[in-house]
Amino acid sequence: MREKIEDDTANGYESFASDYMARRDQSRIGVATVRKWAGSLEPGTAILDLGCGHGVPVSRALLDDGFTIYGVDASPSLAEAFGKRCPEGQVVCEPVEKSSFFDRKFDAALASGLMFLLPAQAQRDLIAKVALALNPGGRFLFSAPTEKGAWRDVLTGRESLSLGIEAYLTAISDAGLSLLAQHVDEGENHYYDTAKACLGRLTLSG
Repeated sequence: MREKIEDDTANGYESFASDYMARRDQSRIGVATVRKWAGSLEPGTAILDLGCGHGVPVSRALLDDGFTIYGVDASPSLAEAFGKRCPEGQVVCEPVEKSSFFDRKFDAALASGLMFLLPAQAQRDLIAKVALALNPGGRFLFSAPTEKGAWRDVLTGRESLSLGIEAYLTAISDAGLSLLAQHVDEGENHYYDTAKACLGRLTLSG
């Protein structure tokens, strides 16, 4: 099993796809927080859901709220299940680090439970990559702890890594994003709510 996990390009989640789906099907953690964030978006907004998994419960909830979902997940099993659970959404099976993000721009992007599964530089690169994929004024919500540190994922046994709030704020700023707010869900998961600057915005003085 260890060899299988190490060969798993989906951060270990392909090897444990069935276990992950069974666990996530029983949990609504994060849904209310993401729904509240999405409530500030225009109706029908296309949202890029990175690490979408099998779509339950977050993508499914956003689809039910009338949003358009484009999911990206590196696990073939989870991406296939997404297609069945969220047939009105779109999904591609690609690592987020290499994804073309459907070769389009978005007004909103989401990465819940994903960022800290990636190596440090890959996290910084992903924040910058998402910023480039956003339209001016676009929003990006991602979850990551405020504390800096590493731990073992309870499902896969792989190392998870938090860069810490100062590093995330630096990465956000370097990517041309602004921090609008921070949120904490019922599972004590921390979210960074960011936005890309609007073109033509002027600062008046005098």
